[in-house]
This record gives sequence, structure tokens and C-alpha cells, in this order.
Amino acid sequence: MKLAVVGGGSTYTPELIDGFARLRETLPITELVLVDPAADRLDLVGGLARRIFAKQGHDGTIVTTSDLDAGVEGADAVLLQLRVGGQAARERDETWPLECGCVGQETTGAGGLAKALRTVPVVLDIAERVRRTNPDAWIIDFTNPVGIVTRALLQAGHKAVGLCNVAIGFQRRFAALLGVSPAEVHLDHVGLNHLTWETGVRLGGPDGENLLPRLLAEHGDAVAGDLRLPRSVVDRLGVVPSYYLRYFYAHDAVVEELRTKPSRAAEVAAMEKQLLEMYGDPALDEKPGLLAKRGGAYYSEAAVDLAAALLGGGGSPHQVVNTYNNGTLPFLPDDAVIEVQAAVGPHGTAPLPVAPVDPLYAGLIAHVTGYEDLALEAALRGGRDRVFKALLAHPLVGQFDRADGLTDRLIAHNREHLAWA
Repeated sequence: MKLAVVGGGSTYTPELIDGFARLRETLPITELVLVDPAADRLDLVGGLARRIFAKQGHDGTIVTTSDLDAGVEGADAVLLQLRVGGQAARERDETWPLECGCVGQETTGAGGLAKALRTVPVVLDIAERVRRTNPDAWIIDFTNPVGIVTRALLQAGHKAVGLCNVAIGFQRRFAALLGVSPAEVHLDHVGLNHLTWETGVRLGGPDGENLLPRLLAEHGDAVAGDLRLPRSVVDRLGVVPSYYLRYFYAHDAVVEELRTKPSRAAEVAAMEKQLLEMYGDPALDEKPGLLAKRGGAYYSEAAVDLAAALLGGGGSPHQVVNTYNNGTLPFLPDDAVIEVQAAVGPHGTAPLPVAPVDPLYAGLIAHVTGYEDLALEAALRGGRDRVFKALLAHPLVGQFDRADGLTDRLIAHNREHLAWA
């Protein structure tokens, strides 16, 4: 089995490698190709990857290359983990929206739109090259904003599934609080990527006992602390929102907070510099503890589970993925990309039935879906007016003067990545 990781020079990659090594019986990789144009980073990450495989007794071959076409040729699955523009672009995404009184964040709001505009054309070009080289390969997208990028891939006819680590993080956290194994926990997870709610926490599968009320009663303080929301808010909702919902539920407070502290991008850039120095140590043969602070917890386990299921070698039969709605949420169009539990196998993904969604959540889901429609149109066709309309449609913007100011800033800070600008 051959897998290719595009963006293999990322500091995230050793987390992925560790999962591949530990879970080799679930996903028996014979060849792993790390593809990245940054040869210096690729050498460091590739060296550590080989040492991790060797230490854990994995006999698979790890190849590094800057040649995308050669790297993906013959691959059974291609995992995308890109950051177009690097941490410098992320720093800007987190900064200029604050000038207009809006959240500066890399996956939602104005910063998220900027990332989508930079990313979608690049990902579609990669996917077309994968299709020319190996049309049967699955594309697993971990590149943010996952929902918009996955929709772009699916609309272009690619065999693609979007993946995020939010759900598996909640699964692990809830299992620890309840004193059960993660495999026993099934989440009623509904929404869009980075806009989701856990409406049930079940034991044993989708028909199991719902332990969410018990979880909130016994561990509400811990859950609310993880979300950085007041316990009273979580109790009133009676569900567990993704921590990204804080940008919506406490927008103004978050804006003030972000204005008074260093950006997350600056923190990550400093961390990446330190990690790359560690990766260059020939004695290091395991992922360093610092990597846990980089983000992407349980990313490797989610990736292994999904790839194994798609390639027919194992994996959980039900997984939280980003895929076409196809009537699952009746208030959305069929071609909206939602994030829900789905049956996963070599056939692809089929969302499981979802209970009727409370209007409190359905309204926001529909609103953001409308924004994503316009965001993808702007990413595919370009133009200031399309960018403006997407921003105006976003619930974190929603005012024409703000949308105008944000549009000018977005274009000014991303001109080198926007062919139409």
C-alpha cells in the first residue's frame, strides 16, 4: 500500500508518522512518500520519520521528494496538509480583520476566507495532477478551511473526503471523563467543519445509551473550561459546541482578547522553529512532547482510521467526516458539505441519519453554508465583488462598511496569491 502526503515537510508530519507506525496493522503501508517544495524542511522531517519507523519496527519505506507527479504516482491515497503562504500568511489573516472589529482567525471569518481564496486553486491543481497520474486514488483533505476545500474537490469530481480532528478530540476527552475506552464512544456530531455541536454522546454505537446529560451534570465545569465558555452557557444549550463556536457566541470579547496578546501564528512560528531544530537531531527517534502544543491532536489516528476504511483494510465503520449532504440535513442543498457521522468504506462515505436539528443551530448552519457558497465562488472565479459578497454574507461580518474595509485589506495582503488581483 502506497500513501503520499502533500505538505509532507510540515511540522505536523511526525504526528502522522507516529500514528502510521503504531497502527501499522490497521493501515499496512509499504511505501510512504512525503512531498513538499521546501527541501530543507523535507530533509529534516523525512529523517525523523525514518527514525520513528525504525524505532517502532515498521518495515515500510519512506521517500521524500519535491516532485509532486512522481510522489503521487501509484498512490492508493493522497493526504493533503497544505498552508499556502505559510505562517506569514496566517499571521496576516489573524491581524488585519481586527482592524475592522472582526475576529482574526485562520479558518473562519475574514481570515478564513483569505485562506480559502489562496488554497482552493492550489488544491484543485494538485488534485488534477493526482487524477492524471492515478485516477483511482482517494484524496483525504486535512487542509483548512476543510469544508470549503472538500466541496471544491467534490464539485470537480474528485474522490475526496474531508477530515478534521475536532470530533476525535471530543471522543477521546469524553471517554476519559466517563472512564470508558474511546472505541466505545459514538458522537452525535452535526454541523459544518469548525461549526459543529455534539448533541449526543452514546456508548457502543449510534443506537447506544445517550450519556450526554450525565456527562454535563458530572463534568460540566471541565467541558466548559475546554471550550472557554461559561458553564452556565453549556448547561443552557444542553449540547457541547465546538470550541470554534466561541468566535460566534463571544465574538466581541474574543476580538478584545486577540487585540491584547500575540497572535497564534506568532506562537506557532516560534514553536515550528524549535521543532525543526529538534527534528535535525539524529538521536531523536520519536515525536517530541512539544509537538502536542502545535495543534492537531489525534490527527494521526483519525487519518489512519479514515484511510484504512476507504482502502478496505479495516478502520471504524462509522467516522465523522466532511462529505456531501445529500438530504441528510433537509434545510441545506444536497451539494453542501457537512460534517457528520458517516458509514465509510471503499465505496466512499454515506452520512448516517441525523435527528432534526434545533433551529438555534440549524439557522447558523444554513447561514454559514450560504457564506461558503459565495466563498467558493470567489475562490474559483475571483473578483472584488465576489469577495465582498462572501464577507457580507458571513455572520461574523454582516455589515456593508465592514465588508468593504475587509475586502480591501484581504486583497492587499493576498495579492501575490490571487491571480485575478
